[in-house]
Amino acid sequence: MTYTYIGIVVLATLASIAIGISIGYFLKQKVAQKKLASSESLSARIVDEAKKEAETIKKEAMLQAKENLLKLKADFENETVERKGELDNLEKRLRAKEGGLDKRMDVLAQREGNIEGREKALLSRESLINEKHDKLDRLIEEQREKLERIAGISSEEAKIYLVQSMEADAKREAALVVRKVEEETKRVADKKSREIIAYAIQRYSGDFIAENTVSVVNLPNEEMKGRIIGREGRNIRAIEAATGIDLIVDDTPEAVVLSSFDPVRREVARLSLERLITDGRIHPGRIEDIVRKAKVEVDNIIRETGERASFDVGVHDLHPEIVYLLGSLKYRTSYSQNVLQHSIEVAHLTGMMASELRMNVKEAKRAGLLHDIGKAVDHKIEGTHAAIGGDYAKKFGESPRIVQAIATHHDDGRNNTLLGVLVQAADTLSAARPGARREMLETYVKRLEELENIAHSFSGVDRCYAIQAGREIRILVENEKISDNDAVMLCKDIVKKIETELTYPGQIKVTVIRETRVSDFAK
Repeated sequence: MTYTYIGIVVLATLASIAIGISIGYFLKQKVAQKKLASSESLSARIVDEAKKEAETIKKEAMLQAKENLLKLKADFENETVERKGELDNLEKRLRAKEGGLDKRMDVLAQREGNIEGREKALLSRESLINEKHDKLDRLIEEQREKLERIAGISSEEAKIYLVQSMEADAKREAALVVRKVEEETKRVADKKSREIIAYAIQRYSGDFIAENTVSVVNLPNEEMKGRIIGREGRNIRAIEAATGIDLIVDDTPEAVVLSSFDPVRREVARLSLERLITDGRIHPGRIEDIVRKAKVEVDNIIRETGERASFDVGVHDLHPEIVYLLGSLKYRTSYSQNVLQHSIEVAHLTGMMASELRMNVKEAKRAGLLHDIGKAVDHKIEGTHAAIGGDYAKKFGESPRIVQAIATHHDDGRNNTLLGVLVQAADTLSAARPGARREMLETYVKRLEELENIAHSFSGVDRCYAIQAGREIRILVENEKISDNDAVMLCKDIVKKIETELTYPGQIKVTVIRETRVSDFAK
């Protein structure tokens, strides 16, 4: 019985499951049919809305096209009306011009008839006038002959006399006016120039600069003097030969003196000697090496000095070679006055006077700063420093006004420009101040330069140095060109030329040095 009950329960369960599956399937079919129907209705609605929107867009496009067409039509009609109005106006003007031309033609025809009548009347009048002129000419000729008989001179002579008297009177009156104007101009110009110069001097007050011919190098101890002299004096001879200066080792405690009229050589020697003292290695090979480096350093100092001077004055865009020449003026003197400081002072004075005269201040400063650049090379090139400076300024692109001011700043001023006159006045002011220059030192330096130039004038001379305050000149010759016998003759020839061309106190010792150097490298 138990098995029967279990079977019934199982059958009932299976039947319930089957019924549930049948009911679920039926409900699923119903839900699917409803979804399908709703989807179909939604798609139909979307299609209808799309068709309505397309119709709306089509209608709007047609309306827009119609509006554009109407606008174009209206514009065309307006333009046509305007063109038609313009053509009507043009036609009216042409008709008016045609009417005016017809009237003018009628007037011209009438005038032609009148002109013919007038021409006949004018011809008759002209004949009458010619007759009267002839009659007047005869009367004038008769009167002239009578006046010539009475005066005793011809008409041409009377004309010449009258012209001469009038010319003399005019010249006398003109001379009086010119003299009066010149006196008034000079009086006003002198007063104005004194005011300008006094004002410029008052505004600029430069230091008095005087260069010496010696430099002192301090030593750390007295033993250093012996090392500088070297064994048998080889070190001191090497220093003097390499630098061209006179090295004086005396009883001055812990100091040696460098003597040379050329400040550049003296500066090179000073730097070299200080380096050698600091380094401690003092021998001929090291001396030559240090001197070469010192020369390069001095060149750099010269260039930097030129750049700084041009910057301080306010003169820019200078050629590098001009800047170098300007910097080298630091080591040049004129009557003991430092040429670079003198040039800076002239630049400031020229600029101040130019500002008072309402001239170009920058141009005036430029001309004043560069007016003495010829002194940087006048010991190497023949000619005056003004002409040399003008040539260099022209060569390196300075304007013609600057070149002329440089070249003529020592002329009498008759053919000078106003800029050149200002430079000349500033140059005189800077040089004429009390204590600015000393004549004796400049004469001494020129004598030493002439002494070296005489030595350089001979063939085979490599280098020469005036030392011992001009009492000795040392000449280094090229051993390939000059033999020992030639060196003897060269020395005698130089002595004769010095005696002939120079004036000097005492005597001058001439030393010709011919040496052979052999160098090699140990590898």
